[in-house]
Parts: sequence; C-alpha cells; structure tokens
Amino acid sequence: MNAAYQTGMAEDHVDRILAQWTRERPDLDIGPMGLLGRLARLSTYLGREVEKTFSQFGLSSASFDVLAALRRSGPPYRLSPGDLLATTMITSGTMTNRIDQLEKAGLVERLTHPDDRRSVLIALNPEGLALVERTVTAHVANQHRLTALLEPDERAALDRIARKYLAAFE
Repeated sequence: MNAAYQTGMAEDHVDRILAQWTRERPDLDIGPMGLLGRLARLSTYLGREVEKTFSQFGLSSASFDVLAALRRSGPPYRLSPGDLLATTMITSGTMTNRIDQLEKAGLVERLTHPDDRRSVLIALNPEGLALVERTVTAHVANQHRLTALLEPDERAALDRIARKYLAAFE
C-alpha cells in the first residue's frame, strides 16, 4: 500500500516511480527520492507558468530578473553591472548579454557613472520602468494563482521549510 493511498491524497507521478523502485530495490531507502523528485517536477511546472506570464509582456525570466533588480533598487533605478551580477547566479558574460538585449529592446540604457567616468550604470528608462511595473503586477497575480492550491497555513509551513532548506545551501 503506497503512502498516497494511506493518507487519502491523490497519487502523483512520483508515487508511481517510487512504487517501481520499491518493487525492484526494496533494500534502498528511497524517501529522499520522493521529496527531490516532487521538488524538481514542481519547479518545472511552476517555471512554465511563470514564463507564460513573462512572455505576455515580451520578456523571459532572464530579462525580467534584470528589470526587476533595477526596479527593486528604487529611484533612480540604476545599478552597476557588478551590483546587478550580485543579484543573480550567472556569469558576467551572461549579464552583459542580457543588458545588451534589454538595451536593444529600448528598456535600459548605459550611463556614465557620475563618480567614475570609466564605469557605467545600467538604468531603467521610462519604457523599461512602465513594462516592469505591468509585468510585476501580472507576475504577483500569477503567483497568487499558483499558490492558491494550498491553504494559507500550508503556504506558510511550506515557505518556512523551503527557507530552512535553501539557507543550508546558500
């Protein structure tokens, strides 16, 4: 009898995989496989839903990350490339490419740093600011939709557990 049946929960794809491994390798403790498999599958499903929202605004999660970092920085919505890089887990070459694409799209501009003429700041222009405002509003509404499947206390518990788990890696 599997755990989903015992708890009255619907069986998911991972349950079927776990049942196969239990049958084939009863000597293995596959508990972590269930947790990590579910986290991976959820990440895939949630990522697709998030990308759908961004694509409605002509953005990807990568371009939104840069625009959102600039917006979160507060007026005048400018950061050095290094500060932008510190908000992500990408290489400097990847960041340069993202900035280039956003500049070509007319959403950001490179400005000479007022304190160091050899450096630049990346700034949201009015079009970029307007786009990120519309996009983040839709993004937050989508996040509410995606988490509405859980009760408020379940969301809080899952958030607490995920925070603890993530902090161990960061």
